[in-house]
Amino acid sequence: MATSFTPYANEADVLEIGGLTLENRLDHVSVYGSLDLTRDQAGLNAALTLQAALNQIVTTLQSATLPQHIAPPRISETDNPF
Repeated sequence: MATSFTPYANEADVLEIGGLTLENRLDHVSVYGSLDLTRDQAGLNAALTLQAALNQIVTTLQSATLPQHIAPPRISETDNPF
């Protein structure tokens, strides 16, 4: 099952599988929500979509030269302009 989700490619792509969300960033992919993999065709389709997305993530990571760990982004506060 193919998806149009390309891991780590941009800051915009989102893949929703039921109540589970995979959100693309350049340095990470966020996974949040909940997904019930029911024992029916709908559950199979959801499982295959999730598997394809995770396989893409693993393949992308395996094909790159990776640091041991990346630093979290710096977050700064600014005054509210309003």
